[in-house]
Amino acid sequence: MGRLTGRVAWVTGSSRGIGRVVADHLASLGANVVIHGTTPTSTQQLGEGDSLTALADEIAQAHNTEVLPVHGDLTDEAVVAGNVADIRERFGKIDILINNAGGDIGSKGVTAENAGKPVQNDAIHIPLEEVDTIINRNLRTCILVTRAVVPEMMERNEGWVVTVGSIAGLSGHPSEVSYSVSKAAVHEYTKCLAAQLRPNGVYANVIAPGEIITPRFEASRPTRDDRKVDQGPLTRYGWPIEVAKAIEFLVTSDSSYITGQVLRVDGGAQLWPA
Repeated sequence: MGRLTGRVAWVTGSSRGIGRVVADHLASLGANVVIHGTTPTSTQQLGEGDSLTALADEIAQAHNTEVLPVHGDLTDEAVVAGNVADIRERFGKIDILINNAGGDIGSKGVTAENAGKPVQNDAIHIPLEEVDTIINRNLRTCILVTRAVVPEMMERNEGWVVTVGSIAGLSGHPSEVSYSVSKAAVHEYTKCLAAQLRPNGVYANVIAPGEIITPRFEASRPTRDDRKVDQGPLTRYGWPIEVAKAIEFLVTSDSSYITGQVLRVDGGAQLWPA
């Protein structure tokens, strides 16, 4: 029996990167897991697998749990509704929602130059199409999925929501501005959600990762080999499993009196109040 045996967890944006590791970790704790990608083959975009179905089978076999793959563009309300219907048909409920879908990925997608980062990625010159794409990819997906999932949690007076934000949303930057703005927005949305859900006993918190090594992280910028270590100075990069373990804390009884908080997972890169 794992810590999450009997729970159902949906991790959006889990075909690759941090989300993929989070889904695997929650399954290792006994949860039945729903993985998600924009397409059935989102796993292929940066070489992280053949398909969502293959990834679901891999996780299920590794941890002896049930894993359901769903796909679609979560900026589309009808797609969100369809995903939620499929999950409830299979499992009957959603106990844990991890709003992980997002990223600083423009309209050309993650396979474009610099893993999809827009050009002129500042506060003034970035094309409005890219602003809309990034804000929708991060904020709209979070809002639509939460609206579709949380009412059932409210009825049951039980549930856990964790939004994956970013330390980029906690300070000013001359670049990646639309991403920073969208992450600041999902931080605030989650705090407001937590305030609303307190009477229902439903938790809502934010994880704000720093520099976490994933295939997209490495494809989108220069990296330093001396920082790709598991131990030692906290000036190193972080690893997805370190984000996953922080999420474990927020969806188990370890955090039974914690809601509406922003927890940085950044090795101390930022040391001021969230």
